[in-house]
Amino acid sequence: MSENGVIYVVGHKSPDTDSICSAIALVHLLNSLGYEAVACRQGEPNNETRYVLNRFGVEVPNLLTDGSGKKVFLVDHSDVAQSLDNLDKAEIFGIIDHHKIGDVTTPQPVYFLALPVGCSSTIVGMLYDYFNVEIPEKIAGIMTCAILSDTVIFRSATTTEKDKEIAKKLAYIAGIDDVEKLGVQLFKEKSDIVRKSPREILLSDFKEFDFAGYKVGIGQVEVVSLSLLDNVKDALFEEMKRLKEESGFHGIFFMLTDIMQEGTELMAVGANQEIFEKAFGKQVEGNSVYLEGVMSRKKQVVPPLQKAYESQ
Repeated sequence: MSENGVIYVVGHKSPDTDSICSAIALVHLLNSLGYEAVACRQGEPNNETRYVLNRFGVEVPNLLTDGSGKKVFLVDHSDVAQSLDNLDKAEIFGIIDHHKIGDVTTPQPVYFLALPVGCSSTIVGMLYDYFNVEIPEKIAGIMTCAILSDTVIFRSATTTEKDKEIAKKLAYIAGIDDVEKLGVQLFKEKSDIVRKSPREILLSDFKEFDFAGYKVGIGQVEVVSLSLLDNVKDALFEEMKRLKEESGFHGIFFMLTDIMQEGTELMAVGANQEIFEKAFGKQVEGNSVYLEGVMSRKKQVVPPLQKAYESQ
């Protein structure tokens, strides 16, 4: 199998561990199948991702922010706002995602695989099985970490049996004996985010959406205890207000997710009370509201917010 031209495989803006690791894993698979592919990223890796890549001896992918003249394979997203600049000037070769189908369109048929699982790396792992390609130990290691991160150590509502099945297989290949212990370590690394500035924390895992013509931003930080964020909440709220005015958002929501208590304190700026009540059945008191059992942006926050905006 061969294909003319280099394929640039890239995840979304404000990359997380899955968007970078699934890109790396897909590149190895594509190259094994005879394509010429290169893994890229759209921003700086967070602390957790750097820890994962360092632990398994994998290089950080090159930075790519502009799609002009490139042949690209999108992973972990299908929304234009989350993708490369000038995506309309790129040739989209394929898309692999586990979120809602976004607004990326193509003038010709492409490879497109979207499945309701907890992680894009799970889908890539399934493709390795489908094509019967052996997974190197270090690739299996970073894919395991991506699944643990995206499913919040299998605690997230997005977790499926397929995520667990693929993760178990990958962990065996990578020689990981205790996935729970590794998962906790990942979130400890992610919790080091509190050393960053409020703007860096806000944008570390931030996605932009178009809900019925309204520009909405939803960010998330996952920590082992919400107490780690006590000293920065007020500064975060002020930063949310600044970002709203600077970038023309109708509303900005920020999820402070406690992975051990399995709940989220949701901060909100801009969106009116009616939207919030329609989405979550609660009123914001002060700057935020606690949502017990809510851990997933894509399954528990995006859908109700989108529905609330569309019903305006």
